[in-house]
Amino acid sequence: MERAVVFVDGAYLQVVLKKEFNEARIDFEKFSTLLCDDYERLRTYYYYAMPYQSNPPTEEERKRYSSADKFIARLRKLKRFEIRLGKLARRGDDFVQKRVDILLAVDLVRLSWGRQIATAVIVAGDSDFVPAIQAAKDAGVLVRLYYSKYSVHNELLEVVDEAFEIDREIIDSCPIG
Repeated sequence: MERAVVFVDGAYLQVVLKKEFNEARIDFEKFSTLLCDDYERLRTYYYYAMPYQSNPPTEEERKRYSSADKFIARLRKLKRFEIRLGKLARRGDDFVQKRVDILLAVDLVRLSWGRQIATAVIVAGDSDFVPAIQAAKDAGVLVRLYYSKYSVHNELLEVVDEAFEIDREIIDSCPIG
């Protein structure tokens, strides 16, 4: 059986679950396996940046960080899951993720050119991944994208081999419990 790896942009998926599915909670192991279709899931990589904390952190920052830390701890316990953490940096009144996209791109290219996978399943909407996707395709990897119709860059849709919208049927197929 050919192997697949799932690459999840965690912040992207959180926004999709919150805005489109009323903060639906899913079983991430079931979700990952479902997205792999008939391929063996070698692993799921979940990319995320922990919430910002000032020094000293406010009570709200502590709560938000603690909640995220518990979530990541639960994911770490899942079979065949790897967590890759970037950083959240403050830019004026906004916060931006740093290193998250690069971590995903490096893993995608490394596993593709190392001939460890036949299929890459990506959950994202950002066009920053286009060069890494093209490199994976050049290595002979089939690249499948799962995305939100409300938040996906056209260039990303054009470069992948297959694209599937994250819909209610997918979400309902992955209940917790």
